[in-house]
Amino acid sequence: MIPNFRYLFSSMPPVVKNLLIINVLIWLIMAVVPAAEHTLTKNLALYYFSSPGFRPYQLFTYMFLHGGFTHLFFNMFALVMFGMTIERAMGSGRFLFYYISVGIGAAFIQMGVFALYINHLQGMFDPEETRQIIERGWELMQTGYGFADPDAQELNSFVNTPMVGASGAIYGVLLAFGFLFPNVPIYIFFFPVPVKAKWLIIGYFVLELLYGISGTADGVAHFAHIGGMVFGFLLLLYWKRRGVFDNRWFL
Repeated sequence: MIPNFRYLFSSMPPVVKNLLIINVLIWLIMAVVPAAEHTLTKNLALYYFSSPGFRPYQLFTYMFLHGGFTHLFFNMFALVMFGMTIERAMGSGRFLFYYISVGIGAAFIQMGVFALYINHLQGMFDPEETRQIIERGWELMQTGYGFADPDAQELNSFVNTPMVGASGAIYGVLLAFGFLFPNVPIYIFFFPVPVKAKWLIIGYFVLELLYGISGTADGVAHFAHIGGMVFGFLLLLYWKRRGVFDNRWFL
């Protein structure tokens, strides 16, 4: 088992390898040092644009933080399983650009969806009340408290709850695999027959869309997943029309 892992790690292309190392190291720091978890989340996680905690660079840094080991594991597992193939097909420079771009695009889509809810909730308060809820709510979030008023608490949650994780970028990687290698069979746990990549990716997209529209309160940013796939598709389509991809890639 150990030699196989060492061979897998040594054979990884550079971008996937370094993304894996960075994500795991940050998770380890946050898991081992409680003070570091608070500091990194406060500064590097993504907050809504009107939150006192928002910084523009968070649109990039949020991708390297994860909420727990399971969150990290499944994202990194998908990065290794699919990202290695995509990086070798695209080249390391283009793959890094793609990964970061779809991750940022995913953040904008999720923030756009949040804006719809936030604008609705802000209509229940006058501008001064809204300002106080957001500013006071940021302070309360740092201490683990909230508002008794459910509407104020919901507004505060949308604005001041941090978003973390590489899932948006990872869904973009999955989309790229289905786009470039649509007919490659993929074996799924507990499913007796392989599924072509294109159908699997379409299935993921539909599920995420249904979860997002239904408002499933599971703490998952489903529209970020959709955003990563949408931005990935548009970028790949642009590159294809520019002749970046060789037809042999479309198996």
